[in-house]
Amino acid sequence: MTSTETLRLELHSAVLADLDGSKPKNLARALAYQAEDMVPEAATYADERDFQAALQGARSTHQLVELWRKQLTRWDYADQPAWTDTSPRTDERRAAVHGLLKLEEATRALLDGLIPVSKAAVSVVISPEHKPWYTPQSQLSRPHYWPAYRNLLAAKGWPADAVAALDVATDQVVERLADPTDSEMYQSKGLVVGYVQSGKTANFTGVMAKAVDAGYRLVIVLGGTLNMLRAQTQRRLDMELVGRENILRGAGELESDYADDPAWTAGKFVSFGSLPSALGAFDIVRMTTRDDDYKSLLQGITALEFEKREPALPLYDRENLHRSSARLMVVKKNKTVLAKLVKDLGKIKTPLAEIPVLIIDDESDEASVNTAKPDVQRSAINEQISKLLNMLPRAQYVGYTATPFANVFVDPSDTEDIFPKDFLISLPRPEGYMGARDFHDLDSEVEEDGRTVANSNEKAHVRDIVGNAEDDTCLQQAMDMFVLTAAMKLYREEVGGLGDGYFAHHTMLVHESVRTGAHRELHDRVLSLWHNAGYTGPRGHERLRRLFETDVAPVSEVRADGQAVPASYDELMRYVGPASVRIGGDGQPIIVVNGDKDLETGEADFDKRPIWKILIGGQKLARGFTVEGLTVSFFRRRAGNASTLMQMGRWFGFRKGYRDLVRLYLGRRETMGRAEVDLYDAFQAICLDEEAFRSELQRYSVMVDGRPQVTPAQIPPLVSQHLPWLKPTSPNKMYNARLELVRSAGRWEEPTAYPQKGEDLRRNTELWVPYLEALGTQPSTYGYHFPDNGVVHRFGALSGIFPAATVLDTLRELRWEVPEQFPPHLRYISEITEAGKVDDWVVLAPQHASASAAKTVTLGSTGRSYSWFSRDRRADRGPLFGAISDKKHRGVAHRIAGALGASGDPATEGLVAERRGAIVLYPIVETVHQGSLGGRIDSDKIVMAFTFVAPASAHSANGQVVQFTTISSKPNAIIDITEIDRS
Repeated sequence: MTSTETLRLELHSAVLADLDGSKPKNLARALAYQAEDMVPEAATYADERDFQAALQGARSTHQLVELWRKQLTRWDYADQPAWTDTSPRTDERRAAVHGLLKLEEATRALLDGLIPVSKAAVSVVISPEHKPWYTPQSQLSRPHYWPAYRNLLAAKGWPADAVAALDVATDQVVERLADPTDSEMYQSKGLVVGYVQSGKTANFTGVMAKAVDAGYRLVIVLGGTLNMLRAQTQRRLDMELVGRENILRGAGELESDYADDPAWTAGKFVSFGSLPSALGAFDIVRMTTRDDDYKSLLQGITALEFEKREPALPLYDRENLHRSSARLMVVKKNKTVLAKLVKDLGKIKTPLAEIPVLIIDDESDEASVNTAKPDVQRSAINEQISKLLNMLPRAQYVGYTATPFANVFVDPSDTEDIFPKDFLISLPRPEGYMGARDFHDLDSEVEEDGRTVANSNEKAHVRDIVGNAEDDTCLQQAMDMFVLTAAMKLYREEVGGLGDGYFAHHTMLVHESVRTGAHRELHDRVLSLWHNAGYTGPRGHERLRRLFETDVAPVSEVRADGQAVPASYDELMRYVGPASVRIGGDGQPIIVVNGDKDLETGEADFDKRPIWKILIGGQKLARGFTVEGLTVSFFRRRAGNASTLMQMGRWFGFRKGYRDLVRLYLGRRETMGRAEVDLYDAFQAICLDEEAFRSELQRYSVMVDGRPQVTPAQIPPLVSQHLPWLKPTSPNKMYNARLELVRSAGRWEEPTAYPQKGEDLRRNTELWVPYLEALGTQPSTYGYHFPDNGVVHRFGALSGIFPAATVLDTLRELRWEVPEQFPPHLRYISEITEAGKVDDWVVLAPQHASASAAKTVTLGSTGRSYSWFSRDRRADRGPLFGAISDKKHRGVAHRIAGALGASGDPATEGLVAERRGAIVLYPIVETVHQGSLGGRIDSDKIVMAFTFVAPASAHSANGQVVQFTTISSKPNAIIDITEIDRS
């Protein structure tokens, strides 16, 4: 870097540091002001024309561009700043920034070309206030690894929007770590929540790149519990972060541990041109390789020693830190391996208190934490991680998970060493990602009988597995679909212009059990089906033609997104033979992936070769391992808890070029103990839980008066709202935060914790029956017309209007199975009633269109009958019900409460009034009681469920939506009950 560039960087860095946290200001004036305190030559660069000249010859990774990218992005993303009323992440916001900077048109065009406005979704951040240190000025020492990583992503075809979003998301993590050069020691601990197979590795690779650039010198990645997961993570980091020169360190190309890797010989590993230390940066020294986990160093213990340029100064001093090499190790979560590392760290001469350390815990809710019933191995791993954190006082811990209800939030009393006290960051759903909601119709306004492959994700992608385990009809059809979609991919490569080899991998997953004995039997069954399928003969073509015409063609016609689709099976037929040869031409169409070496019929290493195979597996495929090219999944395995079930969803991910071809075959009547489970419904229930929780985090992340309204320590009681049986394991421990109030103006709220005891059910029925009896005797038809898609929801309901005070009195008397679930909502309703923000409530009791005696039940003393609804408590949520409401009732209730615009329905509009809420009543009869129904039912066997929408205008003045009470003055998330009186 020339002295000219250095001086210009120092000047712009000073300007941006001064503007950081404030509104944009006149750039020319700011440059002149800062130049006054610098050497006289700085005045030469205190000019917008010099800035233009520097930008004209700059690449997107130039350090001056990086400095401006940080600050422009912060202004672009600022939420409701005082200096503009434009929306975040818009061209209008960027124009407002340019205007306040008073930039010339030429400068604006150059900046927008190098730093386009990112319009991607943002992360949700839950964090207490933190000490700002990661600023443009702190990054004045030349960053090396982050610009190289950013460049690599752009070269891989990442859209500029996605790269900019990753830049912001990784900043949000790094700025919440401790300053590695600070003399004061601090351990920051956080959790990043993504989606299953959604690019979390890209996020932590970016975090690592920025962290080592900032001064972190030991990076420990806890890379899963299996060798294949650790090796997968090691390779990804070596390829995209470490680079060829750091891997070789002067050795020959053939001596690399990647000499047999096609990506190595194809030049896909990042390259710096020379060792970074020779380019004025610093090297990364690998302490583990693709094939070798961490091993005791013995005499080679000096490899962990950190060199100091100034021996009298601590390692974290800038004079030493930025000239010292970084060490990287990707370590399996294994007691023995971690114990070796702990032992070696205790031997080195460099004082451990001087080393800035970053610990990345991939899949942090697996094996890192102690659960309610921890096994010995899990406890042992947790113990080793605790030792690492205790012996490395400058260590920062960042966990990554795809499970929002991660164990570290469920039970912080059992994981005090890694509880994310400093931040929780929920990553946005990436563009192009195919996740749980893409297989379900969660937000569909279309009635079930009107759903087609065009408007229903379920009809497009999900196929039912029916019959017993010995019936292979569905398995054969899934294999036929696998061959058919393989032919479609070859067709798209040739006819669609994607080019030969575009689809490097094409896989099918068969997942029924974790037992290796079952895998052996399943392998033989699948192999027999394959050999008898006759894919190149008349019988095979007949099946494939029928499947193409009834399934593939109708779906792809409306969902191919511009990809080539053959007009008939005859046009596709010539690709079927080559497809079946690619899959089974070597006599091995199957790869078994589990711990039994004898069963591994082919190595499932997607990095070394193209794989077009059927994969059979268990635990190794259940978490973390990425199945590339996955197109058809056949899933019958049962799981006992939500996070385990969601992690098994290997069919989530990016499916560029073949999204319409993805099929999921799911067991709809699987036996679990004595119960029968619908796996599709189970996945949907989890998906709804996750969506609701992420939505709540979004609401709670909004700052109130410039301060966070929720901290990570207050998340556990929020989790318990969804999963009430998840409590601190120790009977003498409790959450330090109690959820007191949830404001939900204009939002659909659906309590689910209804009582099970007969006397409590009877009491609730007695409270609601007077409302039913006061409703009109004949149902009216209400409707809501959704203008965006033309859908109209209509239903019949009895209705009435009741004073707010009367409703509040009733709600206060209701009884609940989980006492703490409803009170935060009750307090809000009490608050708005007393403040005069709600005058009255419309109560709706939906009635079935065909009022047969079988669907009605007599309640109360008047002899009137009302429609009842069939709902059951969810097996995975203890006493809680799943969804109570019917979606077609929501539009009307939202309109009555003022949360939606005009309904286009006179009857509905007749119920709309200012300061009015809506309640929808659902008398529920659980399946266990339906057999004894004879038009009347005992009041202790009916659940009077309800949903409500408070007036949309009934919000707080400052936007606060949630309030907590802290039990103890201690900052801990979990406290000992015996300490409450002493605190």
